[in-house]
Amino acid sequence: MKVPGEIESEIDHAGGADKVLRKLFSYRHPGPLFLPKGQAFKDVPAYPDWLSKDEAAYYSDKFKETGFTGGLNYYRALDSNWELTAPWTGAKVNVPVKFVVGDLDLTYNTLGAKEYIHHDMKKDVPLLQDVVVLEGVAHFLQQEQPELITNHIYDFIRKF
Repeated sequence: MKVPGEIESEIDHAGGADKVLRKLFSYRHPGPLFLPKGQAFKDVPAYPDWLSKDEAAYYSDKFKETGFTGGLNYYRALDSNWELTAPWTGAKVNVPVKFVVGDLDLTYNTLGAKEYIHHDMKKDVPLLQDVVVLEGVAHFLQQEQPELITNHIYDFIRKF
């Protein structure tokens, strides 16, 4: 993914935006996203039930127009982003926070993430009021469980 154009070419060769989006939206493996070269988009499942056909078509059409380069560039620029944000190293988030994550989210299952979230995040987010881990929910939690997420947000903000 570091080489611009490489994964984009593989996406095109594999069948384009629809196949990639089906892979991303249906990814429910707690652990890093693994896209082996030349095999990343084989045996791609259908869109999950929680994503309507209209929503899936909308996303697919938009990514067919724009491609994935913009999103991929975010990851390509991670090293630069660390350098650019270095002046804020050690800064605290000093507003009340409720952190909600799905237990199948690949980010939550990244090496060290759970330890940080459950034991160390309070150092950086002193007003952390609650950590909620939703069982059976992956990365797109607001789409997978919209009522539950809405209730968590509502319950949190009505305290203020």
